Amino acid sequence: MKARLLLVMLLFSWATLFAQLNESDTVKLQIRSSLAGNYQKGNVNILTIRGRVELLYAPVRQWVFKSQNSSLYQSFAGVKADNDIFSRNYLYYAPQNRLYPFGIAYISTNYRRKIDLRLFAGAGITWQVLNKPRQVIKLSANAVYETSRFKGTVYNDTRYNGSDQIDLWRGTLFLGGWHYPLLHTALRLYYDAYWQPAFNNSNNYRSQFDLGADLPIWKGLSFNMLYTFTHEQVTIANIKREDRILTFGLAYNFKHKHP
Repeated sequence: MKARLLLVMLLFSWATLFAQLNESDTVKLQIRSSLAGNYQKGNVNILTIRGRVELLYAPVRQWVFKSQNSSLYQSFAGVKADNDIFSRNYLYYAPQNRLYPFGIAYISTNYRRKIDLRLFAGAGITWQVLNKPRQVIKLSANAVYETSRFKGTVYNDTRYNGSDQIDLWRGTLFLGGWHYPLLHTALRLYYDAYWQPAFNNSNNYRSQFDLGADLPIWKGLSFNMLYTFTHEQVTIANIKREDRILTFGLAYNFKHKHP
């Protein structure tokens, strides 16, 4: 267990923060990292480690690759409560345009919701509603094929009972952006939200909302706060559909422009 926790910390000590790098920027490489944790021993034993990753790479100006990743580990009194990974990867074409297409591939696990492995891939299009130095707003839509393998065969929606795997097509509506609300300060507020319904079952959907703030400290280093709300309509029986997480930590941002 200690070796695994050390590996997680090493991986995310150089990694990047989810969902806040702009693929439309004219930079060749961006890296943004954050790591937060909590350890308490005594009357209550608690261990939490949360890392977030984003890498943006533009080998040529028309093509941009972006990889968003996160990891969460939590244990209470020695009992594991979370041990999750999340990786969402994009390939954009001409993201400086007002409208531009992208491909997406996704992998995740969720210990609390008994999701052993989830994969999906597809394509979509993004609309830049606003893209200014102090304000960014984007809308996107996509269609993906998804396969989810669960640690159980009984669900809160009985039509899926009897199988540990659910395969289906989904659509996604996404809104994201960030703003600098105060003049003469570098405080940044950011957010993103998505809704993913299944094409063959309107009752099988999920949604997520992230709201965060960055307060710069020194040369790319900033204090970061993030609130995340998630809802999954179809779950293994007796698993709650909603989770809320609030984390605090440090983030680091690195940029390398095209020569």
